[in-house]
Amino acid sequence: MKQSGHEAYFVGGCVRDFILKKDSGDFDIVTSAPPDKIIELFHHTVSIGVKFGVVVVIVENHPYEVATFRSDDVYEDGRHPSGVRFSSAKEDVLRRDFTINGLLMDPASRKILDYVNGRADIEKKIIRTIGSPDIRFNEDYLRILRAIRFATNLGFEIESETKKAIIFNASKINQISTERIRDELNKILTRGGARRGFELMSDTNILKAILPEVDKLKGVKQPPRFHPEGDVWRHTLNMLELLPADGETDKNISLGWATLLHDVGKALTRSEDEKGVHFYGHVQKGEEIANDVMQRLRFSRVQKETVINLISQHMVFMNVQKMRPGRLKRFLRMPDFDLHLELHRLDCIASHGILDNYEFCRNQLQILDLDDLHPPRLLTGDDLIAIGFSPGKIIGEILLALEEEQLEGRIKTSKEARDYVNTKWKMKQ
Repeated sequence: MKQSGHEAYFVGGCVRDFILKKDSGDFDIVTSAPPDKIIELFHHTVSIGVKFGVVVVIVENHPYEVATFRSDDVYEDGRHPSGVRFSSAKEDVLRRDFTINGLLMDPASRKILDYVNGRADIEKKIIRTIGSPDIRFNEDYLRILRAIRFATNLGFEIESETKKAIIFNASKINQISTERIRDELNKILTRGGARRGFELMSDTNILKAILPEVDKLKGVKQPPRFHPEGDVWRHTLNMLELLPADGETDKNISLGWATLLHDVGKALTRSEDEKGVHFYGHVQKGEEIANDVMQRLRFSRVQKETVINLISQHMVFMNVQKMRPGRLKRFLRMPDFDLHLELHRLDCIASHGILDNYEFCRNQLQILDLDDLHPPRLLTGDDLIAIGFSPGKIIGEILLALEEEQLEGRIKTSKEARDYVNTKWKMKQ
C-alpha cells in the first residue's frame, strides 16, 4: 500500500506486544487507502465490513484485518457507531479504546507513532481509556470488561478514573451479547492472571452483573479442617490462581470453567448442625447452576457437557483408594480423565494440600495398561447367539456383566467367560 502512495501502519495489540517483547497472534493494519483501493491492490481479499472501512487481506494463507482511517459518528446502541467518516491516522487513533492499544508502527522502519501517550502507559503498566472513560465505555459496553481483561492478562493496573467509570457503568455490561462476554471471560480464565481478573470483577461490580451465581460464594464459610484457606470464594480464587496461562485451548477453557463453578452449588446447599457444616447435594446443585450459566453464555453442547461432567465427578476422588478394582478402572478410563485429575489436584492444593488420592490415581495409571482399562472381549454378541441367546437386550446385559468380571480380575479366558455365562444365566453350550 505504501508503494501505491498510501499510509499504512500496524495498530493496536501487535504494537503493544512488540513494545512488551511478547509474541502476538493478531496483526491489525490501518491505512489511508479506501476499501475499494485495498481490494484493488491485493489479489485475495474478503469484505467483512466495507461500510466501516474493514477488509481482510489474505497473504500466504494468513488473514490480516486492514481498516481505512476513520472517525466514528454517535454510538446509539452501546456497540456500533451510527456511521463512519474516513479520516486521518491521528483521528483513527483517538476513537480507539485504551492508550495501550492506540499506538501505530511503521512496518518498514518500526518507528512508533504515539498520539495518546500509550507508550508511557505501557511502561507504567497502566490501563487508561483514550479520552473520557465514560464516553469510551458508553460507545461499546464490552470495553468495561476488556479493561479488566487487559489488566488481568498483562498484569497492569487500571487508572483511577477509568476504574470509577467501570464501577459506574457496570450494569450496562448485560446489554452486550452473551457470546462477546463469554469470549472475554475465556481470555481471563486462560491467558494468565485469572484470580486477579475475578477479584477485579468483584471489586467493580462486574461479577455480580454477569455471574451472580459466583458472586454468591463470598462469605459461604467452610469447615476449617478441610478448608483452612477460608470461605468458598477464597478457595475458588486460590484455584483460579493455579490455572495454566497458555491460551484458549478447549482443555484450558473446560478446566477454567470447571474450576470457577465446581463448588458453585455450595452457596445454596450450606447447612449447619451440632456435627458441623454440611453441603449436602452441592455437586448436583452445582451441575444445575453450571448448566444454566453455560447455556446462558451459549457454550457449545460438547463444552458444556465436559464442564458439567468435571463438576459431577470432582468429589469422587475422595473414595478412589476404597474402590473395587472394576469401579476404579471405570473411573480412571473416563473421557478427559487428565482434566478430572488436574481439577482434583488444584482443588487439593487450594485447600488442605493433601495429594494422596491424586498420587494414587497417577500410580494406578502407570501400573495399568490399555488392556487393563479396556479389556478385549472374551465373547462377542455372535458368540452368545451361537450359545443360544436370542438377539436383544439380554446380549448387552451379558456383555456388560462379562466386562465387569474382567475389570474385577475374576475371569481372564474365553472358557471362564463361557462358564460364567452358563452358570449365571443357566444356559448350556
